[in-house]
Amino acid sequence: MAETPGSQTLMRGLDVIEAVAERPCTLGELAERLGLTRSTAHRLASALVERGYLANAPRAGYRLGSVLLRLGSLAQAQTDLVQIARPHLEALAAASEDTVHMGVLDADQALYLDKVPGRRRINISSRVGDRHPLTSTGLGKALMLDHPAAWRLARLAEEHPRFDADLWARRMEGYVAAGCAYDLEENEDQIRCVAAPVRDAAGAIVAAISVSGAAQYMDDARMAALSDDVRATAAAISRDLGWRA
Repeated sequence: MAETPGSQTLMRGLDVIEAVAERPCTLGELAERLGLTRSTAHRLASALVERGYLANAPRAGYRLGSVLLRLGSLAQAQTDLVQIARPHLEALAAASEDTVHMGVLDADQALYLDKVPGRRRINISSRVGDRHPLTSTGLGKALMLDHPAAWRLARLAEEHPRFDADLWARRMEGYVAAGCAYDLEENEDQIRCVAAPVRDAAGAIVAAISVSGAAQYMDDARMAALSDDVRATAAAISRDLGWRA
């Protein structure tokens, strides 16, 4: 279907906003990046400045305007994390047949926001609203992946001073590199899990998801295979929140 002149102008205007969102740029840079003439780029950018979607500073060029700050705040307020994530969690639980959780960092603990039971006859003793330690749960470790190593070790000393700190720290560095974290029966006997972080539009970790199951169904090979599925699900939720890799 051919674009109408009005829709073509709208699309070009959106292209201008997205280009400036990547980094502020001058009129010449903007025209070059979008393949537009300087006059067309100036016309589009001037209209967006007039409406507050862009701002223009001498020598610095165009940047995002105050209207986008307000709209972004409204969009964030209207975003319900649980509602957005739920279909993804249900699909992951169906595919894995294991229990899926989602939680957030709350007062230096992992707060469980949602739980989708698996199909196996395994009782996972967790409930929505529960708080669990960060350093012994897969979900908690995933929430900490962007935190400094010193902060993580301080949490470990407070929560589990008898853990082997060196071994735990080495494992955490591996989790940071892999973008996912494991619970190797550290939080509950005979229960293992694979977890990954969920990011917002700014790239910050705002939640984490995990797949939990009995150790008999979660040997090392299966946990490694599940890691791809858990990371993919976390990435899909993150994209729905506005994140871009």
